[in-house]
Amino acid sequence: MSDYKILNQIDGPEDIKKLSFQELDFLCAELRSRLIEVISRNGGHLASNLGVVELTVAMHRVFDCPNDQFVWDVGHQCYTHKILTHRKERFDTIRKKDGISGFPKRCESEYDSFISGHSSTSIAVATGLAKANTLKGNHNYVLAVIGDGAMTGGLAYEGLNNAARGDDRIIVILNDNEMSISHNVGALARYLSTIRSNPKYFRAKDRVERGLKSIPVVGPKLRNAVFRSKEAVKRVLYKTTLFEYFGFTYLGPVDGHNIKNLCEVLQRAKELARPVLIHVETKKGKGYLFAEKNPGAYHGVSKFNVKTGNPDAEPGVNFSTAFGESLTQLAQANDKICAITAAMKYGTGLDRFAARFPSRFFDVGIAESYALTFAGGLSAGGMIPVFAVYSSFLQRGYDQIVHDLSIEKQHVVIGVDRAGVVGDDGETHQGLFDISFLSSIPHMEIYAPYSYRELDAMLRHCIDDCEGPCAIRYPRGKERTVEGFSFEQYREYELFHEEAKVLVVTYGRTFTEVWEAASQIRPQCPIAVMKLNRIFPLSEECIDIMAGYEKIFFVEETMETGCIGEHVSARLHSRGSTARVRIRAVEDFVPQASVSQALAALGLDAASIKKFILQGLSD
Repeated sequence: MSDYKILNQIDGPEDIKKLSFQELDFLCAELRSRLIEVISRNGGHLASNLGVVELTVAMHRVFDCPNDQFVWDVGHQCYTHKILTHRKERFDTIRKKDGISGFPKRCESEYDSFISGHSSTSIAVATGLAKANTLKGNHNYVLAVIGDGAMTGGLAYEGLNNAARGDDRIIVILNDNEMSISHNVGALARYLSTIRSNPKYFRAKDRVERGLKSIPVVGPKLRNAVFRSKEAVKRVLYKTTLFEYFGFTYLGPVDGHNIKNLCEVLQRAKELARPVLIHVETKKGKGYLFAEKNPGAYHGVSKFNVKTGNPDAEPGVNFSTAFGESLTQLAQANDKICAITAAMKYGTGLDRFAARFPSRFFDVGIAESYALTFAGGLSAGGMIPVFAVYSSFLQRGYDQIVHDLSIEKQHVVIGVDRAGVVGDDGETHQGLFDISFLSSIPHMEIYAPYSYRELDAMLRHCIDDCEGPCAIRYPRGKERTVEGFSFEQYREYELFHEEAKVLVVTYGRTFTEVWEAASQIRPQCPIAVMKLNRIFPLSEECIDIMAGYEKIFFVEETMETGCIGEHVSARLHSRGSTARVRIRAVEDFVPQASVSQALAALGLDAASIKKFILQGLSD
């Protein structure tokens, strides 16, 4: 930190208010250097944070956080906020085990007003906080910072529809960088482009207001009289705005990288003391050339070389890219196959499909619920839709799976990416609930490959042989295969060393750890291993086999409540089986750590699994 002249003087937000605008510009440059320095070592969200440096500094200069509350949509752009709120010295630990989170967390700091990790929630949260202030007679402000990509989520509009019903002191800041993760799509992006192309109103308003204020004595009265007629002027220049129909006072567009202008418009919003929407234009990746040129690629990054922009590790194939490759190959032979993403074309490996079959590729924006219902409509129309989505984001579409897919058995394939532990992003992004909620839905089938070859076979099976909704869950990262294990073709399950009296059941990438643990135990005690491929529903044949063992151990990288072991235990009990079932699964939210650290802490690495089984054998 010794190289940062201005940043070294900043401990908390109160120090920002003491700086000149020139010093604030220097501070922003140093903040960007600090962001690049740390994220290049730790990984994290780079481009989005570089884009909101000036905005964050201006917010802290004009408002009094934490008395005034800041709500960050998605939360991945809060790094500057964390540096400026007494966490500067711990910033090196961001996204590390026992370090500070890459997202806002109330338990971490009073400056973090609400937890955030998923999109489009900020306005709804801010309306609740602002209403609470009003009910308590508190005159502080609540600011919701929402990116234009997050405005494609329906919850954002539900928030807008309710936020301006009264005079609560809520300010919505629309961070317009023309990006979500992939490029923005849809009507909203076109609408914001239209507003950006006509900034005449805001410039004219500034000039008139400055002129009126300069007139002695009568100037303020003239200003108030003139600006009471501002709506008429605005209709001429803008034909009004969507946000004003919701009841907001609209201010903007304003340059999101001009500290002085930002402070002026924020102060104006503060003086209005009613619901205001500020339209701020920023550049995603600002200040780092590689991120400016390709902000999508630098949205979420692993460790990288600052000078070259290249990642430290070679990308290679992972489960996401393997899924995309397999789907593209299948689509070449079947023109009914369509691919859907919710603003995650690159993250889910669908970029090659999009380039090869643009008419059958649909990026619906950050709108997972819509994506699922849209997929149901495609299926009802005779197509075969495949929706690739992160497990933690699929949680937002539970009702659509129940109502729009399962009741009438629509043939929709869901690629559940990032299933299981994902690591450094922490509680909000772990993919640990999909089995619990998907297995509660009739007619749903769930598959879990442990390798790329199995993933390809299961995808082919789901497309060619399934009739209703089905999901294939696969982890983040690369495959880790078992030496000597030969995959031939898709089967519901595979059983190894079946002659034993003890059985260990698992699936997905956990199979590798279970296999290693079982191999170490086998010289002491015969032990069979069952690898489930279709993990739900399980056939009677599969249950019959399990019922033949005296002790059954389930090892699952999912929540224990609703896990496969619970389902099997209930079915065995209903049969009167005397088999003793023990389950190793996840019991609570999993904090940030590397994947290997998290799995070890959860008892899902080979050493812990071995200990778990040996302890169960001695009971």
